[in-house]
Amino acid sequence: MSIESYLRAMPKVELHIHLEGAIQPATVLGLARRNRIDLPYQDEAALRKSFTYRDFDHFVEMFIIVTRCLKTVEDYELIVYELGAELARQNVCYAEVTVTPSTHYRFGIPQDTWFIGIQRGRKRVQDDFGITLNWIFNIVRKWAEPSITGSMADYVTHVAIEGKNDGVVALGLAGSEAGAPPEPFARWFEQARSEGLHSVPHAGEMAGAESIWGAIQALGAERIAHGVRAIEDPGLVEYLVAHRLPLDITPTSNIQLGMYPDYASHPLPRLHGAGAIVTISSDDPPLFNTTLNDEYVLLSTEFGLETGAIDQIALNGVRASFLPETQKRAMEKTFREEYSRLKAMH
Repeated sequence: MSIESYLRAMPKVELHIHLEGAIQPATVLGLARRNRIDLPYQDEAALRKSFTYRDFDHFVEMFIIVTRCLKTVEDYELIVYELGAELARQNVCYAEVTVTPSTHYRFGIPQDTWFIGIQRGRKRVQDDFGITLNWIFNIVRKWAEPSITGSMADYVTHVAIEGKNDGVVALGLAGSEAGAPPEPFARWFEQARSEGLHSVPHAGEMAGAESIWGAIQALGAERIAHGVRAIEDPGLVEYLVAHRLPLDITPTSNIQLGMYPDYASHPLPRLHGAGAIVTISSDDPPLFNTTLNDEYVLLSTEFGLETGAIDQIALNGVRASFLPETQKRAMEKTFREEYSRLKAMH
């Protein structure tokens, strides 16, 4: 028994994982075969080897290659169910899963296909593993054809609001931040928030602190997806601490995409030490050759945090979730009890 075995066994929540980026390579190849999609990769090893990125745009290219393999209700049901099985293996009790509806729409997949599929998968995950999956629907901030940005944002906001009684809890914003600040998307977030959805945009990943400020001031962000570059602005870090605004941090993703050269350079310990509410997530785990459990182990091995601090980061995830307050309190109590039990074992 060891600290690592404890970290892998502890109950967790996952707040920042992209459904389309969580498909395992073997499943991608199987979907491509059955849907007659030509891929430039013939086996799992070759596909995994391709998951090394020149830059963020290259990562997006791979994300799109994977997404193009989805065609039927059964495909979407399958990827959600497999995600649930993987989360169960890692002792995840709840997840907020990011979906990008406009990408499927742009590829000609009707809402009756992708939405029915993910809902079927969601129900099976609840029934078979006892894990609740809720959805964050992402607006894509930058398209190759800029003229469609508004219509795609309209579509995502519409289906997000329409799905708020079917597990959609928040509106997100993702994609390359370069030349695509948060402010132009304010009206869509205002519309979603007026309908009771939460705001959780990506910011402070490939752009600096100004992107996070924009997400807060223009989009009413209640949680920041990434946000690590807040460290570049001490005033912003003070604001995050004072307003208890959580950051979904995904260390391996940040390294793989070249934001930081290594874990020693990563600002997670400094943000945590300053009092920021840090949560840990896996982003697109197969695309970055990681898991949520691996990210938790890094907190000990690479960042040198003690188990007590890691417990608090895990509990931050519960508190930062968009579950009802009564459920959050009950889950936190259960987690604390389980941490004590597991420590005695491990």
